[in-house]
Amino acid sequence: MKLVGVGACYLDTILSVPYYPSEDEKLRATTIAHRRGGNVPNALEVLQQLPKPDHKNDHSLILCSVLPSVSSVGVQEIKKSFGPNVDLSHCLHREQCPEPASSYIIKSCSIDSRTIVNYNDLPEMTLAEFTTVVGNIGKEASWYHFEGRNPDVTLQCMQYLRRAYSNVTISVEIEKPGRIGLEEMAAEADVVFYSKSWAFERGYQDAASCLKAQADVAIRATFLFCTWGEDGSAAFDIKEQELHLQHAFPAVSPGVVEYAHQLPISYLGMLISSSPIGAGDTFIAGILYGLLWHSDDWDMVRKLAFANELASRKVCRKGFGGLGSTMRTFGFNPP
Repeated sequence: MKLVGVGACYLDTILSVPYYPSEDEKLRATTIAHRRGGNVPNALEVLQQLPKPDHKNDHSLILCSVLPSVSSVGVQEIKKSFGPNVDLSHCLHREQCPEPASSYIIKSCSIDSRTIVNYNDLPEMTLAEFTTVVGNIGKEASWYHFEGRNPDVTLQCMQYLRRAYSNVTISVEIEKPGRIGLEEMAAEADVVFYSKSWAFERGYQDAASCLKAQADVAIRATFLFCTWGEDGSAAFDIKEQELHLQHAFPAVSPGVVEYAHQLPISYLGMLISSSPIGAGDTFIAGILYGLLWHSDDWDMVRKLAFANELASRKVCRKGFGGLGSTMRTFGFNPP
């Protein structure tokens, strides 16, 4: 079985500053970090770590993303950022473009927030290009996961899959507030992931109310998910009409997990919000792992608890490295 992730791939530069500078002010950053970003690439990076090393890996992970010239420095960095279990051979290269899509993230230490400036000169993927990619991958790909970007073309890609590959499962992430066309994409998917920022902008006060309302919109879907930061997440099994709520797992570093019950709630909340970059992508990876690798032996409560714990462990670290081994080391034991 092949899972294909379709979404943008970025190279991020993260600057930590004491406070946000005012216009025309000079300010020295305290730290600088470089990483590969992008919602779908992040999810695949985490997902490749989760099966046990001795587990028969019968699921292949494929990234379909628009990248710059094959010979560019950016592409070499992107290739280095993945392990051997993510196939990049189906990415689309824009040979006329030397620079990858990039994000410059300014993280303020004083108010624990971030500002993101994006640069992307790469022409978006077209429907014709997508159909060619799908044909090259073949019928073994039974799951396509889409980032909710470029909604018009992405919706056409999803509709093409429905016509040409009726047995394919489609999931989509609904994240960006104010982006037109996301609900139309949700209506075409089997599994939908909603972000807190999108739900809150639409007037929902919690994850449960979002999923109950969106069940009438996502008319094809079997499962809906919504994350809500330190308040945890929710899953809605539409066929069974069952709503599952899961509290956030205490976000503590691996070295102090055994002391989590001794920490004050205010401190746990601070940890949960201290490094939110990539937490949502990690949650999606956890759910996809549950749905694909444990479709028969995990119920939805267990899948949701696993994804929550995985995302919470992400917020305590820089990058995504070692998440799979951390989960195995401490032993996932859902309530």
